[in-house]
Amino acid sequence: MDIALLILGFILMLVGILGSFLPVLPGPPISWIGLLLLYMTKAVPDNWWILGGTLVLALGVTVMDYVIPAAGTKKFGGSKAGMWGTIVGLLVAIIFPVFGPFGIIIWPFVGALVGELINKADQKTAMKAAFGSFIGFLTGTFMKFVLTAGYLVFFIIVAVKYAAELNPF
Repeated sequence: MDIALLILGFILMLVGILGSFLPVLPGPPISWIGLLLLYMTKAVPDNWWILGGTLVLALGVTVMDYVIPAAGTKKFGGSKAGMWGTIVGLLVAIIFPVFGPFGIIIWPFVGALVGELINKADQKTAMKAAFGSFIGFLTGTFMKFVLTAGYLVFFIIVAVKYAAELNPF
């Protein structure tokens, strides 16, 4: 059973990293569940301080991911249309990878710009708000990626530390 928990936990860690880029997956909570599964094995001793602290971090970053883009858009004079445009642009980048890996950066900006242009007549204001929404999006994505990557590194360190107990063969 320990091997199944270890493998499932590792898969959840990878899905969590993907979730730091995909808006439909809550990356940090998924990665935290991967850590929880590791700590549910018989080989790894319970440490509720670590699990509690990492849970608070995961939930905090997830909440901040919603707050930061809105704050960036608002600070730069944007609206909800710019935020929705950013999300639509991200979905376009995922579904139609026209610009390859650069699409994940280009399409959210284009989406925010189009959303603001639909909402406002002034192109300068729309560009400024799109930039703010885009910066907020990048900041949230970066925070989620750093946290989930850190959780993966921590997962690997703990798994290696208790490798002898985890591997029954």
